[in-house]
Amino acid sequence: MRLGLNKFLTPFRIIVISYVVAMFFFSLLLYLPFASQAGVTVSYWDALFTSVSAVSVTGLSVVNVSETYNWLGVIFLALGIQLGGIGVMTLGTFVWMVLGRKIALSQRMLIMVDQNQISFSGLVRLMRGILGVAIGIELIGAMILGTYYLNYFDTAFEAYYQGAFSALSAFTNAGFDITGQSLIPFADDYFVQLVHILLIFSGAIGFPVLMELREYFSPKNPNFRFSLFTKIATSTYFIVFFFGVIILWLIERTEFYDGMPWHQQLFFSMFNSATARSGGLATMDMNELTLASLLLLSALMIIGASPSSVGGGIRTTTLAVMFLTIRSFAMGRGDVKVFGREIHPEDQQKAFIVLSVFAVGLVGAIILIAGFEGTGQFQLMAIIFEASSAFGTCGLSMGITPDLSKPSQVVLMILMLIGRVGLVAFMFSIRAEEKKTHYKYPTERIIIG
Repeated sequence: MRLGLNKFLTPFRIIVISYVVAMFFFSLLLYLPFASQAGVTVSYWDALFTSVSAVSVTGLSVVNVSETYNWLGVIFLALGIQLGGIGVMTLGTFVWMVLGRKIALSQRMLIMVDQNQISFSGLVRLMRGILGVAIGIELIGAMILGTYYLNYFDTAFEAYYQGAFSALSAFTNAGFDITGQSLIPFADDYFVQLVHILLIFSGAIGFPVLMELREYFSPKNPNFRFSLFTKIATSTYFIVFFFGVIILWLIERTEFYDGMPWHQQLFFSMFNSATARSGGLATMDMNELTLASLLLLSALMIIGASPSSVGGGIRTTTLAVMFLTIRSFAMGRGDVKVFGREIHPEDQQKAFIVLSVFAVGLVGAIILIAGFEGTGQFQLMAIIFEASSAFGTCGLSMGITPDLSKPSQVVLMILMLIGRVGLVAFMFSIRAEEKKTHYKYPTERIIIG
């Protein structure tokens, strides 16, 4: 019986189960009566949806956080966001090390799955680095924003309280806010927007990239060289970001941006392109954008952040490998080369599998939600936008989340869970045990395309 249980509880399944348990745990905390504002009653369903959104660092919400939860509820929410952002195994490893325990091979396997790594080498050091860098960036962001918010709020406590939560939400790309209006009150404050953009970049670029940047600037490693992962992830991330800025400006310059000064147009385009990659914070009502811009933002949410980061989506390296493979095929090459290296065929296959499964899952979710809501209940664009936001763990919304039926909200919760765990890890968690075959059939070619 025990052997059968060990076979069932693969590292991939343990990771998925860990996130599900965390989501239910924080739902109970957010459901506690003394975590809510006086006179406010929170249903367990709303607490569960909020918890799933927090642990998956998405930001879609069926309640207004500032009007629903008191300071204790906000702390519970922040803890769920922190756990989901850094990762279950990162915090678990930290607690294990504090207790003076040795990190066993089985635990290292869980760390590798949780952080989407491909080898055991340096995993514990990576965990320490991730925790240190994440807390450090959040503290710096909290101090900068808190000090600047003294210009906006009446007391120092309120300023730093807002600053700390905002820095946490931006770095983890969680998309939650305690202003009640996201960053719309700061739509004309470019400093606040720039700090948030940098925090979103820091969380979404990938923890391995941050670790390598730290090594690069360390005097102990004068001959340090960036890995192929860092080169591809970073270049793709910023290429997509600038692409989003330019296309958004071209679409909206005669629409929403009409009559605005150039700098305001620039910051609306920059912030929307950055936050759509998994940030979820907003400086405007998404309903004011044109259909073309909403489709573009949906595409950016689907692309998402880099692997081993706080963000979701198909991830930057998937997009890059897919594009490079298509380019090599078009040029008549049998291999895929970039930055003086060759992409492994297994990684090429994995990229197309991730994209295919993501597309099928997203289309299926859109059809389900549209079916649950009935004809004419919501615009199709709003459903596409919401589903893309959930699957990409972004959190941007056209405001329909609270009005969706419970079956539709269940679909969103499943999308958020899969988006946080990662498609590869989720697929391996439901995959049957690999069985070796002792025979082969004759190979035959078929017509493709």
